[in-house]
Amino acid sequence: MSEGRTVFLIAHTGREAALRSVEALVQGLLKAGIRIRLLAAEAVGLDLPDGVERVTGGHGAADGCELILVAGGDGTLLRGAELARESGLPMLGINLGRVGFLAEAERDDLAVVVDRVVDADYEIEDRMTLDVLVRTNGDVVYEGWALNEASIEKAARERMLEVVTEVDGRPVSNFGCDGVVLSTPTGSTAYAFSGGGPVVWPEVEALLMVPISAHALFARPLVTSPNSVLAVEVQPKTPHGVLWCDGRRSVELPAGARVEVRRGRTPVRLARLHRAPFTDRLVAKFALPVTGWRGRGGC
Repeated sequence: MSEGRTVFLIAHTGREAALRSVEALVQGLLKAGIRIRLLAAEAVGLDLPDGVERVTGGHGAADGCELILVAGGDGTLLRGAELARESGLPMLGINLGRVGFLAEAERDDLAVVVDRVVDADYEIEDRMTLDVLVRTNGDVVYEGWALNEASIEKAARERMLEVVTEVDGRPVSNFGCDGVVLSTPTGSTAYAFSGGGPVVWPEVEALLMVPISAHALFARPLVTSPNSVLAVEVQPKTPHGVLWCDGRRSVELPAGARVEVRRGRTPVRLARLHRAPFTDRLVAKFALPVTGWRGRGGC
Protein backbone atom coordinates (compact mmCIF):
# COMPACT_ATOMS: atom_id res chain seq x y z
CA MET A 1 0.00 0.00 0.00
CA SER A 2 1.25 3.51 -0.89
CA GLU A 3 -1.13 5.45 1.33
CA GLY A 4 0.67 7.71 3.77
CA ARG A 5 4.07 7.29 2.15
CA THR A 6 6.11 10.40 1.30
CA VAL A 7 9.23 11.01 -0.76
CA PHE A 8 11.31 14.18 -0.79
CA LEU A 9 12.03 15.47 -4.29
CA ILE A 10 15.07 17.55 -5.19
CA ALA A 11 15.13 18.69 -8.78
CA HIS A 12 17.08 20.77 -11.25
CA THR A 13 14.52 22.97 -12.95
CA GLY A 14 16.73 25.27 -15.00
CA ARG A 15 15.84 23.77 -18.37
CA GLU A 16 12.50 23.19 -20.07
CA ALA A 17 13.17 19.49 -20.67
CA ALA A 18 14.05 19.03 -16.99
CA LEU A 19 10.82 20.76 -15.93
CA ARG A 20 8.71 18.41 -18.02
CA SER A 21 10.56 15.34 -16.71
CA VAL A 22 10.08 16.40 -13.10
CA GLU A 23 6.38 17.08 -13.69
CA ALA A 24 5.93 13.64 -15.25
CA LEU A 25 7.70 12.04 -12.28
CA VAL A 26 5.48 13.87 -9.80
CA GLN A 27 2.29 12.96 -11.64
CA GLY A 28 3.27 9.29 -11.77
CA LEU A 29 4.04 9.13 -8.05
CA LEU A 30 0.88 10.99 -7.04
CA LYS A 31 -1.24 8.72 -9.21
CA ALA A 32 0.29 5.74 -7.38
CA GLY A 33 -0.58 7.27 -4.01
CA ILE A 34 2.91 8.49 -3.07
CA ARG A 35 3.00 11.92 -1.48
CA ILE A 36 5.56 14.47 -2.67
CA ARG A 37 7.47 17.04 -0.64
CA LEU A 38 9.89 19.51 -2.18
CA LEU A 39 11.51 22.87 -1.54
CA ALA A 40 9.27 25.83 -2.27
CA ALA A 41 12.05 27.52 -4.24
CA GLU A 42 12.23 24.52 -6.60
CA ALA A 43 8.47 24.47 -7.15
CA VAL A 44 8.68 27.78 -9.02
CA GLY A 45 8.09 27.16 -12.72
CA LEU A 46 6.70 23.67 -12.17
CA ASP A 47 3.08 22.86 -12.99
CA LEU A 48 2.27 20.96 -9.79
CA PRO A 49 -1.02 20.00 -8.12
CA ASP A 50 -1.97 21.86 -4.93
CA GLY A 51 -1.53 18.68 -2.92
CA VAL A 52 2.26 18.70 -3.33
CA GLU A 53 3.82 19.76 -0.03
CA ARG A 54 6.21 22.71 -0.23
CA VAL A 55 8.73 23.39 2.54
CA THR A 56 11.37 26.06 3.06
CA GLY A 57 14.16 23.65 3.93
CA GLY A 58 16.36 23.61 6.99
CA HIS A 59 16.94 20.94 9.60
CA GLY A 60 14.25 18.26 9.62
CA ALA A 61 12.92 19.13 6.16
CA ALA A 62 12.77 15.44 5.23
CA ASP A 63 11.26 14.19 8.51
CA GLY A 64 8.63 11.52 7.80
CA CYS A 65 9.92 10.76 4.30
CA GLU A 66 11.13 7.32 3.25
CA LEU A 67 13.30 8.27 0.29
CA ILE A 68 15.00 11.25 -1.35
CA LEU A 69 14.45 11.39 -5.10
CA VAL A 70 16.94 13.57 -6.99
CA ALA A 71 16.33 14.53 -10.61
CA GLY A 72 19.13 16.46 -12.28
CA GLY A 73 22.82 16.44 -13.10
CA ASP A 74 25.88 15.83 -10.94
CA GLY A 75 25.52 19.12 -9.07
CA THR A 76 21.91 18.40 -8.17
CA LEU A 77 22.84 14.91 -6.99
CA LEU A 78 25.53 16.34 -4.71
CA ARG A 79 22.96 18.79 -3.35
CA GLY A 80 20.69 15.84 -2.65
CA ALA A 81 23.56 14.08 -0.89
CA GLU A 82 23.61 16.88 1.68
CA LEU A 83 20.03 16.13 2.68
CA ALA A 84 20.59 12.37 2.46
CA ARG A 85 23.54 12.54 4.86
CA GLU A 86 21.73 14.82 7.30
CA SER A 87 18.52 12.77 7.33
CA GLY A 88 19.99 9.28 6.98
CA LEU A 89 17.51 8.57 4.16
CA PRO A 90 18.55 6.72 1.00
CA MET A 91 18.92 8.83 -2.14
CA LEU A 92 17.77 7.68 -5.58
CA GLY A 93 19.22 9.69 -8.45
CA ILE A 94 17.68 10.24 -11.88
CA ASN A 95 20.17 11.67 -14.35
CA LEU A 96 18.90 14.64 -16.33
CA GLY A 97 22.41 15.88 -17.08
CA ARG A 98 25.43 14.38 -18.80
CA VAL A 99 27.45 11.74 -16.91
CA GLY A 100 25.73 11.33 -13.55
CA PHE A 101 27.75 8.55 -11.91
CA LEU A 102 25.65 8.86 -8.74
CA ALA A 103 22.41 8.46 -10.68
CA GLU A 104 20.64 5.12 -10.83
CA ALA A 105 18.25 5.92 -13.68
CA GLU A 106 18.09 8.01 -16.84
CA ARG A 107 15.44 10.38 -18.18
CA ASP A 108 13.76 7.58 -20.17
CA ASP A 109 13.39 5.44 -17.03
CA LEU A 110 10.82 7.60 -15.19
CA ALA A 111 8.03 5.00 -15.38
CA VAL A 112 10.38 2.32 -14.07
CA VAL A 113 11.44 4.59 -11.21
CA VAL A 114 7.82 5.18 -10.21
CA ASP A 115 7.06 1.45 -10.19
CA ARG A 116 10.16 0.60 -8.15
CA VAL A 117 9.49 3.38 -5.61
CA VAL A 118 5.88 2.27 -5.23
CA ASP A 119 7.02 -1.32 -4.61
CA ALA A 120 9.96 -0.17 -2.44
CA ASP A 121 11.95 -2.38 -4.78
CA TYR A 122 15.50 -1.15 -4.35
CA GLU A 123 18.63 -2.03 -2.45
CA ILE A 124 20.54 0.38 -0.22
CA GLU A 125 24.27 0.88 -0.50
CA ASP A 126 26.39 2.94 1.89
CA ARG A 127 29.02 5.19 0.32
CA MET A 128 32.06 6.38 2.21
CA THR A 129 32.35 10.09 2.95
CA LEU A 130 35.19 12.32 4.15
CA ASP A 131 35.40 14.32 7.35
CA VAL A 132 37.39 17.48 6.63
CA LEU A 133 39.22 19.67 9.15
CA VAL A 134 41.11 22.94 8.63
CA ARG A 135 43.62 24.26 11.15
CA THR A 136 45.40 27.59 11.26
CA ASN A 137 48.01 28.23 13.93
CA GLY A 138 46.93 24.96 15.53
CA ASP A 139 43.29 26.06 15.97
CA VAL A 140 40.41 24.31 14.20
CA VAL A 141 38.74 26.96 12.01
CA TYR A 142 36.53 24.75 9.84
CA GLU A 143 34.91 21.33 9.98
CA GLY A 144 33.12 19.94 6.94
CA TRP A 145 32.51 16.81 4.91
CA ALA A 146 32.45 15.55 1.34
CA LEU A 147 31.04 12.63 -0.62
CA ASN A 148 33.25 12.99 -3.69
CA GLU A 149 36.30 15.01 -2.72
CA ALA A 150 37.93 17.77 -0.72
CA SER A 151 40.08 19.82 -3.10
CA ILE A 152 42.78 22.26 -2.06
CA GLU A 153 43.18 24.75 -4.90
CA LYS A 154 45.17 27.86 -5.68
CA ALA A 155 43.20 31.08 -5.44
CA ALA A 156 45.40 33.18 -7.72
CA ARG A 157 45.66 32.04 -11.33
CA GLU A 158 49.09 33.56 -11.90
CA ARG A 159 50.89 31.77 -9.04
CA MET A 160 51.20 28.16 -7.98
CA LEU A 161 50.20 26.93 -4.57
CA GLU A 162 53.15 25.58 -2.54
CA VAL A 163 52.12 22.62 -0.38
CA VAL A 164 53.48 19.73 1.65
CA THR A 165 51.52 16.46 1.54
CA GLU A 166 51.31 14.03 4.44
CA VAL A 167 49.97 10.51 5.06
CA ASP A 168 49.45 9.16 8.59
CA GLY A 169 51.52 11.86 10.23
CA ARG A 170 54.53 11.45 7.92
CA PRO A 171 55.55 13.88 5.15
CA VAL A 172 55.44 12.60 1.56
CA SER A 173 56.51 15.47 -0.69
CA ASN A 174 56.40 19.23 -1.16
CA PHE A 175 55.76 20.89 -4.50
CA GLY A 176 54.12 23.75 -6.32
CA CYS A 177 50.80 22.89 -7.96
CA ASP A 178 47.37 24.02 -9.03
CA GLY A 179 45.89 21.93 -6.24
CA VAL A 180 45.52 18.57 -4.51
CA VAL A 181 42.37 16.43 -4.57
CA LEU A 182 41.60 14.19 -1.59
CA SER A 183 38.93 11.78 -2.75
CA THR A 184 36.71 8.83 -1.88
CA PRO A 185 36.25 5.92 -4.31
CA THR A 186 32.93 7.51 -5.26
CA GLY A 187 34.80 10.69 -6.20
CA SER A 188 37.44 8.82 -8.19
CA THR A 189 35.34 9.33 -11.36
CA ALA A 190 34.89 13.06 -10.69
CA TYR A 191 37.55 15.76 -10.11
CA ALA A 192 40.21 13.19 -9.16
CA PHE A 193 39.69 11.44 -12.50
CA SER A 194 40.13 14.73 -14.38
CA GLY A 195 43.41 15.20 -12.53
CA GLY A 196 44.76 11.84 -13.69
CA GLY A 197 43.80 9.76 -10.69
CA PRO A 198 42.79 6.09 -10.88
CA VAL A 199 39.22 4.84 -11.12
CA VAL A 200 38.47 2.98 -7.89
CA TRP A 201 35.52 0.58 -7.67
CA PRO A 202 32.97 1.80 -5.08
CA GLU A 203 33.21 -1.35 -2.97
CA VAL A 204 36.95 -0.78 -2.50
CA GLU A 205 37.52 1.05 0.77
CA ALA A 206 40.35 3.54 0.24
CA LEU A 207 41.30 7.21 0.23
CA LEU A 208 42.92 8.95 -2.75
CA MET A 209 45.40 11.84 -2.95
CA VAL A 210 45.75 13.29 -6.46
CA PRO A 211 48.06 16.28 -7.15
CA ILE A 212 46.86 18.65 -9.88
CA SER A 213 49.50 20.01 -12.31
CA ALA A 214 52.29 19.53 -9.79
CA HIS A 215 55.87 20.68 -10.52
CA ALA A 216 57.73 17.78 -8.93
CA LEU A 217 59.64 14.62 -9.80
CA PHE A 218 57.31 12.61 -7.58
CA ALA A 219 53.71 13.76 -7.64
CA ARG A 220 51.85 10.58 -8.46
CA PRO A 221 48.32 9.80 -7.28
CA LEU A 222 48.31 7.81 -4.05
CA VAL A 223 45.78 5.24 -2.85
CA THR A 224 45.86 4.70 0.91
CA SER A 225 44.09 2.73 3.59
CA PRO A 226 40.55 3.88 4.46
CA ASN A 227 41.85 4.35 8.00
CA SER A 228 44.63 6.72 6.93
CA VAL A 229 44.66 10.42 7.73
CA LEU A 230 45.65 12.57 4.75
CA ALA A 231 46.88 16.13 5.21
CA VAL A 232 47.94 19.00 2.99
CA GLU A 233 49.78 21.99 4.45
CA VAL A 234 49.86 25.30 2.62
CA GLN A 235 53.41 26.62 2.87
CA PRO A 236 53.90 29.83 4.89
CA LYS A 237 55.36 31.86 2.00
CA THR A 238 52.79 31.20 -0.67
CA PRO A 239 49.56 32.85 -1.87
CA HIS A 240 46.45 31.75 -0.01
CA GLY A 241 44.39 28.89 -1.36
CA VAL A 242 40.82 27.69 -1.10
CA LEU A 243 39.27 24.43 0.06
CA TRP A 244 36.22 23.11 -1.77
CA CYS A 245 34.11 20.23 -0.48
CA ASP A 246 32.28 18.60 -3.40
CA GLY A 247 32.56 21.91 -5.24
CA ARG A 248 29.71 23.23 -3.08
CA ARG A 249 31.14 24.38 0.25
CA SER A 250 34.32 26.44 0.44
CA VAL A 251 36.65 28.09 2.93
CA GLU A 252 39.72 30.25 2.37
CA LEU A 253 43.10 28.74 3.23
CA PRO A 254 45.61 31.36 4.38
CA ALA A 255 49.33 30.69 4.09
CA GLY A 256 50.25 28.14 6.77
CA ALA A 257 46.80 26.49 6.85
CA ARG A 258 46.54 22.72 7.25
CA VAL A 259 43.78 20.53 5.80
CA GLU A 260 43.19 17.10 7.35
CA VAL A 261 40.94 14.46 5.79
CA ARG A 262 39.86 11.11 7.20
CA ARG A 263 37.09 8.60 6.60
CA GLY A 264 33.75 10.18 7.43
CA ARG A 265 31.73 9.06 10.42
CA THR A 266 28.45 9.33 8.48
CA PRO A 267 28.01 7.64 5.07
CA VAL A 268 25.60 8.65 2.33
CA ARG A 269 23.05 5.94 1.54
CA LEU A 270 22.23 5.32 -2.12
CA ALA A 271 19.15 3.48 -3.36
CA ARG A 272 20.08 1.06 -6.12
CA LEU A 273 17.73 -0.30 -8.78
CA HIS A 274 20.27 -2.38 -10.68
CA ARG A 275 22.78 -5.05 -9.71
CA ALA A 276 24.88 -4.48 -12.83
CA PRO A 277 28.65 -4.50 -12.23
CA PHE A 278 30.39 -1.15 -11.84
CA THR A 279 32.37 -2.09 -14.95
CA ASP A 280 29.19 -1.84 -17.03
CA ARG A 281 28.35 1.53 -15.49
CA LEU A 282 31.86 2.80 -16.26
CA VAL A 283 31.64 1.69 -19.89
CA ALA A 284 28.17 3.21 -20.33
CA LYS A 285 28.87 6.55 -18.63
CA PHE A 286 32.13 7.18 -20.48
CA ALA A 287 30.97 5.54 -23.73
CA LEU A 288 34.08 3.35 -23.72
CA PRO A 289 34.78 1.30 -26.87
CA VAL A 290 34.49 -2.43 -26.22
CA THR A 291 34.14 -3.64 -29.81
CA GLY A 292 35.98 -6.92 -30.29
CA TRP A 293 35.46 -8.25 -26.78
CA ARG A 294 34.57 -11.93 -26.86
CA GLY A 295 34.55 -12.76 -23.18
CA ARG A 296 35.33 -16.11 -21.64
CA GLY A 297 33.77 -17.99 -24.51
CA GLY A 298 35.98 -16.33 -27.11
CA CYS A 299 38.92 -18.02 -28.79
